Amino acid sequence: MRILLVEDDRLLGDGLVTGLRTLGNGVDWVRDGDAALAAVEAESFAAVVLDLGLPRRDGLAVLRTMRGRGDATPVLVLTARDEVRAKVEALDLGADDYVLKPFDLDELAARLRALVRRSRGRPVPLLTRGDLELNPATREVRISGESLALTSREFELLSLLLEGKGRVQTRRVLEEQLYAWGESIGSNALEVHVHHLRRKIGGDMIRTVRGVGYMMMDDEAAGA
Repeated sequence: MRILLVEDDRLLGDGLVTGLRTLGNGVDWVRDGDAALAAVEAESFAAVVLDLGLPRRDGLAVLRTMRGRGDATPVLVLTARDEVRAKVEALDLGADDYVLKPFDLDELAARLRALVRRSRGRPVPLLTRGDLELNPATREVRISGESLALTSREFELLSLLLEGKGRVQTRRVLEEQLYAWGESIGSNALEVHVHHLRRKIGGDMIRTVRGVGYMMMDDEAAGA
């Protein structure tokens, strides 16, 4: 999933970017509140990791503005142990969760997955379609119980398609979620990833909607 990290501490930011990318996420990093608001207005993110102590505009002001705009992107706040009042205020302003510094990367990643899962109305962690099963936590994909090897990009694309099962997802939205800033995107990169996925999971699961995008067929449509 594509994450916006808002953190002005360079050492912590570098560590989070490296760690979250190692876990298979796309991460864009900004270092002040104004840049954060510009980013969420211009781009689509699965979640925002938001520090409270930011230059130019603090994290609470960022959160207040986001929710005032009607932006429902899940927000995970980073807070120091002695910032109890700020933590409470952040939750009241619309933050979805928080972690205390210092924190464990695996816990932060698990909380992000849970936030995104709940925001998309999915109560269970596994993504399924027929005998296809994807586990976001372990990054395992199985078909009829057999493990399937996917590249990181194929895994993320399959996750997006399964999340939106039964609905058409446009090229633009898929590309925004798959690629972070600065990553080169070939004109047919998305088509290539879809082609490779079809070869691995079966050609009838992903439908091309010409001129629009792609759709993961739901179980009922596939059986009709």
